[in-house]
Amino acid sequence: MTALSRAIARPAPVAGFGDRSPLHGLERRRIGVVDLAAQSVAAVAPAAAATTVVLMVAGVAPGVTVTAILAAAILAFGVARTVGVFARRFAASGGLYTYTARGLGTRAGLAGGAAILTGYAAVAMFALLGGAYYTSYLLRGLWPDLDGVLVAAGAVVAQAALVAFVLVRGIRVSARAALVVETLSVVLIVALLVALLVSIGPIDPSVLLGAGAAGATPLSFAAGAVIALTAFVGFESAATLGVESVSPLRNVPRAVTGTVVLSGALYLLAAVTQVAGFDALGADLAASASPVNDLATASGLGGWAVVADVGIAASFLACAIGTTTALVRVLFAMSRDGVLPAAVGRTHGRFGTPAAAVGAGVPVIAGVPLVLVVTGVDLREAMHVTLSVGAAGYILAYVLVCAAAPVFLRRIGELTPAPAVVAVLSAVALAAALLAFFAVDVSSGGTVLIVLAAIALSSAVVIGVIRRRKGPGAIGRYDEPVAAQVLGGVPSPTRPDDA
Repeated sequence: MTALSRAIARPAPVAGFGDRSPLHGLERRRIGVVDLAAQSVAAVAPAAAATTVVLMVAGVAPGVTVTAILAAAILAFGVARTVGVFARRFAASGGLYTYTARGLGTRAGLAGGAAILTGYAAVAMFALLGGAYYTSYLLRGLWPDLDGVLVAAGAVVAQAALVAFVLVRGIRVSARAALVVETLSVVLIVALLVALLVSIGPIDPSVLLGAGAAGATPLSFAAGAVIALTAFVGFESAATLGVESVSPLRNVPRAVTGTVVLSGALYLLAAVTQVAGFDALGADLAASASPVNDLATASGLGGWAVVADVGIAASFLACAIGTTTALVRVLFAMSRDGVLPAAVGRTHGRFGTPAAAVGAGVPVIAGVPLVLVVTGVDLREAMHVTLSVGAAGYILAYVLVCAAAPVFLRRIGELTPAPAVVAVLSAVALAAALLAFFAVDVSSGGTVLIVLAAIALSSAVVIGVIRRRKGPGAIGRYDEPVAAQVLGGVPSPTRPDDA
């Protein structure tokens, strides 16, 4: 028997490993890079964002819509690179919540958790409202006498039920369902946008760059960039599947960065098409109810617009699936950290999914849109508010994780200039853009700021209670090798298990 054979047959004991991971119960190491990318792409919902967020940017930053979206793409890429700092070093289900906690400690980690939960929940609500809006738009075009409120309410309930089903059934089911839906939606949108560009003809670059645009100011540009950034939020959600992915330290950063690059290319195509198209028509982009539909009708492609609307509605559903997938895994991670009740951290015995977190999260993200629809709130206004609230939550979480990255790298002795500079510049730019967005919101009534203030106050109270209950104990658990995975591994009797 060779020395190698003896070592394999009678390995030397290796102590210091637990007998199960702190995040046990999830279906570990089962999904590949395609499914990871599907998660981030679904959460971003580029097909839906390409047709809705461009309109919102045009409303606050007329004349500089394209450049605001380009600035948002650069910012998102910087954040994606910073997220990769953590994703290349450990796998977690808490995503930005866990990363911030590992870098800046408990208080900042809880603040980051509250921020990213706000982002995921509000954008999931936005997606359900968007799906209801486009479903109503399509059906009432066929049957004008339909009750719009009833159709929208039914669409919210049906979407929420489907989201809950695929999330409990398994991450591969939800990721692949979202990937198929989003791929078809993007193909439809890209085909329509290219056809519209061909029909528009030569484009004046000064129109795209906002040269001499009336009403364009640095403040409106910054606010437009923040709105544009909402088209990218969710790109980091693949990080919440680190525990469940194959080779997470390699595949998660690839999925996160790749999603930003592909989405940015689509948004720029959509922005160029819509800005140039409405300039050619001599019409106001911000005043349109459905810019792509209006351009398609003007170009004699009205039939394609209906097909694209189906794709957009499907894209909103994919967004709801992807965003809620990330939301429930953050809830699961918080439960395993002792921040939320232990019951929320229970997993499905057969499918290995955070079923208890699904049961806790889905009723909330479905209940709020349902109340808004039933009480007669305008769907477009509700979408604007929920998206803006979600964007603020995401951006605060991005600021915190960017601030955490250099501290984390210094603590583990791996701090180098490049990632530190990218992280700091991204944090400063995001913070400045967020302040500009708040200033614009205050000038228009301050609805979003009021909602955010209420969320921040309640979150501060909850965080204070949790801190008193937990004391100085650390949070931010991540996946770790267990004794059964290590040759000669012996569970450490001194190491507490996370039962």
